Amino acid sequence: MNASLTLTTHAAISEIPADTWDGLAGDHPFTSHRFLDALEQSGSVGPGSGWQALHLTVERDGRIVGAAPLYAKSHSQGEYIFDHAWAQAYLRAGGRYYPKLQCAVPFTPVTGPRLLSPDPAVRQALLSGMAQVAERAGCSGAHVTFCTAEEAELGEEAGFLPRVTQQFHWLNRDYDSFDAFLAELSSRKRKAIRKERQRAQGFGGTIRQLTGDDLRPGHWDAFWEFYQDTGNRKWGQPYLTRQFFDLVQETMRDDVLLVLAERDGQPIAGALNFIGPDALYGRYWGCVEDHAFLHFELCYHQAIDYAIARGLSRVEAGAQGEHKLARGYLPVEIHSLHWLREEGFLRAVADYLEQEREAMGEEIEMLADWGPFRKDG
Repeated sequence: MNASLTLTTHAAISEIPADTWDGLAGDHPFTSHRFLDALEQSGSVGPGSGWQALHLTVERDGRIVGAAPLYAKSHSQGEYIFDHAWAQAYLRAGGRYYPKLQCAVPFTPVTGPRLLSPDPAVRQALLSGMAQVAERAGCSGAHVTFCTAEEAELGEEAGFLPRVTQQFHWLNRDYDSFDAFLAELSSRKRKAIRKERQRAQGFGGTIRQLTGDDLRPGHWDAFWEFYQDTGNRKWGQPYLTRQFFDLVQETMRDDVLLVLAERDGQPIAGALNFIGPDALYGRYWGCVEDHAFLHFELCYHQAIDYAIARGLSRVEAGAQGEHKLARGYLPVEIHSLHWLREEGFLRAVADYLEQEREAMGEEIEMLADWGPFRKDG
């Protein structure tokens, strides 16, 4: 650590002034103080969750000039860039993989700033600080997930291993309507999506887009039921508590788009999105009734409608899902950084990641070529 910089760890985001944190984080919804605080105040992270806050700040002359959302982890759940195989290999070699440090936004597979400072020297200090904290706490390593490409390059210079994975994003090419987007697809794909939307919208009810003051407690009661069903099936139990959604309503309702399907006046399905300055981020979906293609309509097509109407540059629809490709969501690179305390294991992972990056590049190129867009476009 530079002699003029002081590193401090914090057991709660509330220990750091919101205006100071947000002044460094910018206007990204998931790295905002209010989002991270909602996770902590609701008990979604903290004791018993496997995510213990250990946020980093860097001070210069008594003033916070850098920060990073950091957690001590006792498992690898809720991260979406998976290291389960590394943990198993570490255990087989006689090591203890957990605890580890995770610089991330819990349960949120969305790229955004992780090293919160405009100063490259401070961002370097945050990275070296994570390694120091890991050493002193006896952690196996430190991981920075869903970081920006610029941060990935900076981390590699600092001795972290870069990793490339992928997601599917929809990109707005200055479309003035959904039909303008469809016009760039092959005829077969265009017809398939139109038919799919017609089937979905004919489920026997209405679809509404709600944000800001249009959101009411009853909407969150319904969505909580949807979220519980999806969480129980996908993760064994939901990551977020009911109180989290109440806090989002209180502090972030203008940052939220809730797409609800209602039949006979009752919500039967919903998709929750967060609104960024230039993107829409799809996060959670659930239902209490099954209807053909309704999932695709609420999660993907309605999101595109909203992005076009608001002039947003892209829709990020969350982790995984090659089914998104046929609906105009194309593969993009996702970056992460990894530092491991044990040098032999670090070298083994470095060899693996080099091979993985080459394979991932080939896969992204192949998937993009299989996309639904006209080849003459």
